[in-house]
Amino acid sequence: MNQASDPNAGRRSTHDAVPDWGNDILWALSVVDIAVLLLDDDASVRHANQAANALATRMCPERPDPSPDALLQLLPDGAWQQACTDGRWHGRARVADSGLVIDIAVYCGSHHGVQRLFAVFDDVTARAGRELEQKQRHEELQRTYDRLASAQEQLLQSEKMASIGQLAAGVAHEINNPIGYVHSNLGTLRDYVSSLLALLEHHAAQASPDDDTLRHLRERLDIDFIVGDLPQLLDESREGIERVTKIVQDLKEFSHVGDETPRAVDLHKGLDSTINIVWNDLKYKVQLDKHYGELPLVECNPSELNQVFMNLLINAGQAIAERGTITLATGVDEDQAWVSVTDSGCGIASDALQRIFDPFFTTKPIGRGTGLGLAIAYRIVAKHHGRIEVRSRPGFGSTFRVVLPIRQPSSG
Repeated sequence: MNQASDPNAGRRSTHDAVPDWGNDILWALSVVDIAVLLLDDDASVRHANQAANALATRMCPERPDPSPDALLQLLPDGAWQQACTDGRWHGRARVADSGLVIDIAVYCGSHHGVQRLFAVFDDVTARAGRELEQKQRHEELQRTYDRLASAQEQLLQSEKMASIGQLAAGVAHEINNPIGYVHSNLGTLRDYVSSLLALLEHHAAQASPDDDTLRHLRERLDIDFIVGDLPQLLDESREGIERVTKIVQDLKEFSHVGDETPRAVDLHKGLDSTINIVWNDLKYKVQLDKHYGELPLVECNPSELNQVFMNLLINAGQAIAERGTITLATGVDEDQAWVSVTDSGCGIASDALQRIFDPFFTTKPIGRGTGLGLAIAYRIVAKHHGRIEVRSRPGFGSTFRVVLPIRQPSSG
């Protein structure tokens, strides 16, 4: 819109005659503290009250006698058009030079056939400052609350894991003794059975070929099948016990609790133990590929890292809808060891990728995830002076790479 052609139009005092508005209106404007501009049809200033002149001076302190027309320059494109269409326009402007924050309202309408147009400018700098301070305090309180809630949940989760670890270690210890008896006894039983079968075959060889009673009894009891199947049954039973023994050993290794002092461990052993623990959740839909490199012993808390591996493996399995592949790889880069878990699942959207380590953030359906698994994994790896790197493409899968120092930095 065109500005006033007369540069002094905004300086007309309240004593000048302005027939269109009336002296009562002009008097009212002279006593209010809010800046008001009365405008002509072309949006040039017909009258500016004292508050408008004062606001223009504060807004342009470098000018000796600024015109109230400067206030109109705060209006954005489209403000006049909207005011003429809707009857009003509201907005807020921030003056870069002076730092003022000004609420603006433009009104347009017709009264008794006369077009009326005026603008109101309210200096809300102090109020905006208080609102900003209040907003910042609220955001800080929210962040503090989120950190406390996260710390509480992680503490509860850690206590649960410690309790589960102690329970698992106790159960594994109690199971280990009877399994040892059974495993030993099965070996002895196989030797006894071999002796009995040898004796049975010797008697069968010594028996008369015409002894129909012995032949019929042998056939009725299906002795030939038993002789062939019994050693196989004992071997399968012993193999099953050995598998149980391995699971119990993995459970003891996974749930090792008590000593939080870092020690040099074989990460491959921890990975394999964790796989055995979670394999029941993966085996029906996952093909597991291992590409282990040569790893030195790594200083860490093994039970905590096992928890990291468990969370990554479970998340990888849950990312696969029907059938897919999880690839485990390990390697060394200078003085750092790394473990990567790659899945062929659904991938992670780019907007969610920035928040996956935030406590309580989850992309899983309600009831399937707490949003703490990756947050706890991130905390554990950070505690080990490491990091977790993530690459993901929606529809193609994700890779989580845990990078750890081979030797923990000295606390001194």
